[in-house]
Formats: sequence, structure tokens, C-alpha cells
Amino acid sequence: MVKRRFPRPSELAPLLKFKAPTLNGRTRRLEAALTVWDLRTIAKSRTPKAPFDYCDGAAEAELSLSRARQAFEDVEFQPAILRDVSSVSTSWDVLGAPVAFPVGIAPTGFTRMMHSEGEDAGAAMAAKWGVPFSLSTMGTRSIEHVKSVAPEGRNWFQLYMWKDRERSMELVERAAAAGVDTLQVTVDVPVAGARLRDKRNGFSIPPALTMGTVLNALPRPWWWFDFLTTEPLEFASLSSWQGTVAELLDHMFDPTVTYEDLAWIKKQWPGKLVVKGVQTVADAKALATLGVDAISLSNHGGRQLDRAPIPFHVLPEVVREVGKDLEIHVDTGIMSGADVVACVAQGARFTQVGRAYLYGLMAGGAAGVDRMFQIVTEQMTRTMRLLGVSSLEELEPGHVTQLQRLIPRTGR
Repeated sequence: MVKRRFPRPSELAPLLKFKAPTLNGRTRRLEAALTVWDLRTIAKSRTPKAPFDYCDGAAEAELSLSRARQAFEDVEFQPAILRDVSSVSTSWDVLGAPVAFPVGIAPTGFTRMMHSEGEDAGAAMAAKWGVPFSLSTMGTRSIEHVKSVAPEGRNWFQLYMWKDRERSMELVERAAAAGVDTLQVTVDVPVAGARLRDKRNGFSIPPALTMGTVLNALPRPWWWFDFLTTEPLEFASLSSWQGTVAELLDHMFDPTVTYEDLAWIKKQWPGKLVVKGVQTVADAKALATLGVDAISLSNHGGRQLDRAPIPFHVLPEVVREVGKDLEIHVDTGIMSGADVVACVAQGARFTQVGRAYLYGLMAGGAAGVDRMFQIVTEQMTRTMRLLGVSSLEELEPGHVTQLQRLIPRTGR
């Protein structure tokens, strides 16, 4: 039989450790977020449906996005034990310049519709964490403004080739004049993908005040207050647009762009050139022959061709074929620092996050983006330690096993 007694006050005192309440609501929410998925939950509760779905959604049945995320879930790590991991280095060079971590912010469109701080928050926090920030052609701040926000940051510019070629090259010239060191040319957008959530929501630029949007905004008045009391949207590439997102994209994108056009752009651009949207080994080989500095394996976050190749699955073969000729970057589906580590182990030099960044932005502006970086970099460092590696150079393919669910069928 266990004997019972009343505890003495001196024994209770060490157990009574009440945490002082955090009065700032945003700080309280962000501190409680332990993963990027937690940031997504906060973002969804604070952002109207149309802009949230624009960020969160993908094309058609959204299979490309779900499969890309599933690929990272199907990673099995192979750790080594009894290694000295008392200190871990997460830095190395990307395109000839140092980065503190091999993960940066991908180009995202209409960003200030997610949160009024928009690209200002992204550029500032990327500079703080020592990683590149890429401004989209469809961004909501000008090239010059972003450079002024983070003058010491690593600023990249992402280019869509328009039907109006002179307008496209004006952007390239402005980027060079502003001191942008890297141009990302996105090549997987001959036409806009069928983003069904946006069509169902009637997502437009600027957002329309309909009965549905008003009702949806009632529990989120802070978003509308921010949107209506800050300066109107300013785009990186055009002054204004009245219409749906799909109409704008189809108006701008040029379905005639070829390798010859890309070679012409390369001659015009004085800095580093990255081609974003590569999805096959054959195209990777062709771009290596063309002499670009890097390719980004990406299916546009699942927002263009549904059922597209999974970038993480394509990565090992692309690295084998062209990894000695150029840098390999990866995006699509990355939601944790462990995902970044898996990419580096398989040969990627750099990764970019789009939705993870926007979830942080919607959850808390610049503070939310800061929290996203804190979460992802802590996950990276912890994963490396648990794998038994103390630097990015020590990561290798043997650290990762890609478990397979989708296996191509062979012929009869």
C-alpha cells in the first residue's frame, strides 16, 4: 500500500512556475507556432478566403503540390552516430556569394494582398537572416523600392517574358541599375495554369467588395483595415490592373518564348542567370549547354501543369547529369528545415520557399516571416546534428532514402 501525505509548502514552491502572460497578441500567436503548418493555421484565421486561397491553392486538382509535399514526407534519413556535432555550419556560397543558410524567399505575386507589409517584410527579413530575396515580376513593390528596403541584402529579380518584349527588357535594365545581382527567368508559364480556387473566389486585382467578400471579412476586420489604410498596390512591372488574376496572366505571358529568346536575355544581363521551372533532365542538359549559372527544379509550386514531375524526385538524376556544370536549386513543396536538408543531401545548392514565407507573412507581417526563418533554420540545424554532420559539405546522397509510392509502370 502506498502511504499518502499532504505535501509541505516548501516542496510545492519549486513546482509553482507560472509563466508571465504575453500581452501582445501577435507575439503570443507566433511564439505558439512551432512549425510552418502552425503558421498556416494562423494565416488562414487572419486572412480573407480569396487572398489566402491564392497563396494556398494550386492548379486544377492540386495533385502536383500534394505530390511534391508527399515526396518530402516519404524521405527516410540515414543518420550516423558518434560524431562531434557540438557546432554546425549552415553557410556556403551560392552563385559566388555567401549565404547563411541554403534557403531563400521565392518570388511571389500580389504579395501585399496577403499582408500590407508584403515585400518589405520579405526583403528585410531575408537580409536579416543572410539569404537572398527574389522579387517577382508580379510583385507589389517596385524593384527600386525593394532595394531601398534592404540595401545590404541579396536581392534577386524574377522575370516573366511578356508579349511586349521591350517592356520585359525595361525591367531587366531597371534591375541591373538597382544593383540586383541575380536574374531568375521563369520558363514554365506559356499560359496561366487553371487555378480553380481563384476562379471560384472571383479573385481580382484589386480585391472586389462583394457581398461574399464582406461577409468573409467580418471576422477579419484587421486585414481590411490594413488594406484600406495603406497605399494602393504598386506592382513591380505595371502601374495598375482592373480584372481577374487569370486575365492578367494571360494578357502578359508569352507562349512563343524559346531557347533562342533565353540566349538573347543572357547576353543582355550582366549578372548571374538562373532558369526557374525546369522539370526534366533533357531540359537541364540543354540549359547547361547554353551556359546559364543555375537551374531551379520547380513545377511552380503546383500552380501551372497539374500532375507535373516532382522536383525532389527529379533532383538526383539532374545532379548526376549536369551538377558539375551549373548549380541546382529546388523549390515546390518545401515546408520544413528537414526538407531543405534532404535537398542539399541530394545535391541541391540552394532552395527557395514561397508558401512557407507567405504563411509567416499572413500570420504576422515581418515578425511572422522572422518566425518562419527561425523555425526552418532551427529544424535544419537540429536535423543536421541528428544526422551526425556538422556542415553542409558533409551531407551526401547516402543520408537520404526516397521511399516510393508513385512508381512508373513499364510496358507489357
